Amino acid sequence: MSSNSGNGRLADLSGKTVFITGGSRGIGREIALRCARDGANIVIAAKTVEPHPRLPGTVHTVAAEVELAGGQALAVQLDVRDDASVGVVVEQVVARFGGIDILVNNASAIRLSGTLETPMHRFDLMMGVNTRATFACSRACLPHLLKAPNAHILNLSPPLSMQPRWFKDHTAYTISKYGMSMCTLGMAAEFAGHGVAVNSLWPRTTIATAAIEFNFPEAILKASRRPAIVADAAHAIFRRDSRAHTGNFYIDEAVLRDEGVTDFEQYAVTPGAQTYTDLFLE
Repeated sequence: MSSNSGNGRLADLSGKTVFITGGSRGIGREIALRCARDGANIVIAAKTVEPHPRLPGTVHTVAAEVELAGGQALAVQLDVRDDASVGVVVEQVVARFGGIDILVNNASAIRLSGTLETPMHRFDLMMGVNTRATFACSRACLPHLLKAPNAHILNLSPPLSMQPRWFKDHTAYTISKYGMSMCTLGMAAEFAGHGVAVNSLWPRTTIATAAIEFNFPEAILKASRRPAIVADAAHAIFRRDSRAHTGNFYIDEAVLRDEGVTDFEQYAVTPGAQTYTDLFLE
C-alpha cells in the first residue's frame, strides 16, 4: 500500500483500486495509465469491448496497456445507465481487489445543439450518462469508499455558473454536466465528516479527445492539449488528504501549478499554438 510523504500527501497510488467509467479512450484511458504507473489496481469500465470503426480503444486494449505500465487491470463492459449492471460490476471489483479507493466519473455524452435540434432520446442519453450515472456509480461505490483510508470521488465536470451564455446554445448538455457538478457540491457536504473527498475536475483548455474531434472545428483540436494534463492533475488530487481536500471545482492547470509544474507546452497538441479555452470557463 502507498505511504504518506512528508507533506501529508500519499507518495503514490500503489495498491489503491481506481474505478474509472468511460475508461476505454481519451481522458479515462490516460487517467488509468497514469495511476497504473504507480502500481494501482485499475478498473476500466466502458461499453466498448469490440473495436469501433472510427474510435480507437476498447476496455481490453486499455487493460493490456495498464498491465504494461505496471498496474493490475480489470476490464469490464458496463453501460453506466444500467443500475443492476453497475451493482454487479462493483461487486466484481470488490471480489477481485478487496475494496474501492477511488471512483472517477468520467463517462460522458455530448451534443452541442439548441433546444429544437435536441431530440428527447439525446436529452435522455446525456442525462443518463452524465448526471444519473454519476449519482448511480457514486451511490454503488460509496459503501466501499467509506471503508477506504483516503477515498476520492472525482467527477469530470465544470464549475457551476448560472450565466445564460453557458446554457443558450446547448441547454440540455449544460444541464447534464452541471448535474454532475451538483453531485460534487451535495455529496462533498454530505460525506465531509466521513473521509470521502468528492471533487470536480475540468480542463482549462479544450482537450484532444473524440468529443472535440467530432464536435468542434479542426482548428480547435490543433489548439488543444493532450489528455495527459487532466490525468496528471487527477493523480495529484488522488494523493491529497481526502478529509482536507473536498468540495472543490478544480481546473487542471491550476492543480498542476500548485504541484510546481511550469511547463505546459509539454501537453500541447501543437507546441507554440495559442490554446483554446474550454466550455464553461471565462
